[in-house]
Amino acid sequence: MTSLLQFLRRLYSLDTLDTRLTVSSSTPVKAVSDSKDGRAQEIAAGAQPSKWNTPEFYVYYLVFLTVVPMMFKTVIDVSQESHPTYSTYARLLSPGWIPGRKVIFGVLSLRRDQDNSDLQYASFRDNMPYLLILLAVQPILRRIYNRFNSIETHKSQEGQKQFAHIAAAADARLKQRTVFDFGFAILFLIGLHGISVFKIFFILYINYKIAKDLPRSYIPAATWIFNLVVLFANELCDGYPLANIAKLFVSPEVLAGDKTPTLVEWAEFLDGFGGLMARWQILFKFTILRLISFNMDYYWSLDYRSGSPIEKQLDPASLSERDRVSVPADPSAYNALNYTAYVLYSPLYLSGPIVTFNDYVSQQRYPSPALTRARIVLYGIRFSLIVLCMELVLHFIYAVAISKSTTDWSTYTAGQLSMLGYFNLHIIWLKLLIPWRFFRLWALIDGIDPPENMVRCMSNNYSVLAFWRSWHRSYNRWVVRYLYIPLGGTGNPRTTKPSPATQPSPTAKSLLSRARGVINQLVVFTFVAVWHDINLRLLMWGWLITFFVLPEIIGSLLFPASKWRSRPTTYRVICGIGAVRNILLLMIGNLVGFALGLDGVKGLVAGIFDSWVGLVFSLGACAALFVGVQVMFETRESEKRMGIKLNY
Repeated sequence: MTSLLQFLRRLYSLDTLDTRLTVSSSTPVKAVSDSKDGRAQEIAAGAQPSKWNTPEFYVYYLVFLTVVPMMFKTVIDVSQESHPTYSTYARLLSPGWIPGRKVIFGVLSLRRDQDNSDLQYASFRDNMPYLLILLAVQPILRRIYNRFNSIETHKSQEGQKQFAHIAAAADARLKQRTVFDFGFAILFLIGLHGISVFKIFFILYINYKIAKDLPRSYIPAATWIFNLVVLFANELCDGYPLANIAKLFVSPEVLAGDKTPTLVEWAEFLDGFGGLMARWQILFKFTILRLISFNMDYYWSLDYRSGSPIEKQLDPASLSERDRVSVPADPSAYNALNYTAYVLYSPLYLSGPIVTFNDYVSQQRYPSPALTRARIVLYGIRFSLIVLCMELVLHFIYAVAISKSTTDWSTYTAGQLSMLGYFNLHIIWLKLLIPWRFFRLWALIDGIDPPENMVRCMSNNYSVLAFWRSWHRSYNRWVVRYLYIPLGGTGNPRTTKPSPATQPSPTAKSLLSRARGVINQLVVFTFVAVWHDINLRLLMWGWLITFFVLPEIIGSLLFPASKWRSRPTTYRVICGIGAVRNILLLMIGNLVGFALGLDGVKGLVAGIFDSWVGLVFSLGACAALFVGVQVMFETRESEKRMGIKLNY
């Protein structure tokens, strides 16, 4: 039993999930492989004593043992065939692999009117056996390729610096890996998108020419404008069918005739070779992020004064995570081969996680020390358990089917309505988590260590800001690097420092900085919403999330932690009340954006609060959330006692 508990503790440790969570971004993994660094010891020293064995938490354990099973029972009960509303959504279900149960996503893959994320997960679920084969075949082919194209480097001559030999070996490894990535990506794309591969390469070519041929000062604006135009054009033009393009070269009189023009017939014939995923534009938005990453990393490298990692006295084989991202690659690395291999890197092509170009080149030259066989195996086991969890949820909880078919919420009690909304969000979290972890697992096996996209369980978040940082984490890091910081972040570092006579007070300065941060966040979330999908519902989600940040910012200003150090328990209670509010706001915002839409959420909320029973239930639910928040607080303190401090 002890060994099992130790295995589970290691399996679900943050270090197994991503070493970036347990090692400071400024510290190389090698430097802390055997012992804690100074920062970790400082964090552990500042942590509060454990509360797990206190009477307060014994009460919380009792609440958990009572409430959590009731939550599952409530939503499972309304998912039975015996429930009066079953007939309203039965058409959305199809036979599952668990005897006597059905599943929703088998039908969604055939319905074009459903949410894109449903379609994506349905496609992923249906094709998972083939993806698993691909996960095994691609690394094997790389090893075969490497055997027949081994790295050849010359030994360093007498008197020559040792790092010259190391750099030569790294350059050879970079070329060996990127040549394979380039060749495999072409075959992969032809199988996926067929004839549309030429459209993709045309977009890649224009973006590359923007970076390489335009004057330096024009690169950022041209890059962003071009990629935003592509983002909208891909959607509005439905992937540019060749038949539609051919019609532009045919006169209206000929098109109006009885016979289809030969040019259009040939174009329609070619459109028939669309590959396994003819609608290539749906997931091309991830490629757009990599296009921007290459151009901006190249743009910043042109003005990089500190030189190479060698000149900065950094060990290029053991760079910290921050240096892998921020330190530019060698100027010769920004070439067409590396660019194409990076943008179309097969394990991360379809949905990420997002790796910056600098990080990709660095890891191709020197493999990350975090890539150990034991860690990859444990990560694979975690992935398998998550898939099993999702399958059980989809077979026994029909929250998605109910929410998509229900217009009259009066047939459900307040408890049932709240659990339908809650598990709807959990299914959204799982259907995003599983593909991201699968493709990250593929990359890990292949020798690239991308950031983990989902750090916390959906039910382990209490801060709007922290939730945003940890939800699609690699994308958030991309947005911060390429959009939020260039906009000025929470302040504009490029502005001229005011004279002492006009210097604002610290309070006013803080408010101005916060206001600027909120404005920048509004711009960021608008882009995030448009990037996800061009529709009003997601745009409303982006604005709601920005609006919901304001209460948390105001609360942190009214109740600064520094003024409550002598009363930590009182401060913890105040923070718990604010966190309950944050959780409710997060649930509303994400239900609007990803599940029910604004009208659906209005109906659900009205159904909960239409009677005094619903009001009483809501108060009880808030009390249960408060208990959960206190456990979340103590979980973070436990991490601090281990020398880990995360901002989510």
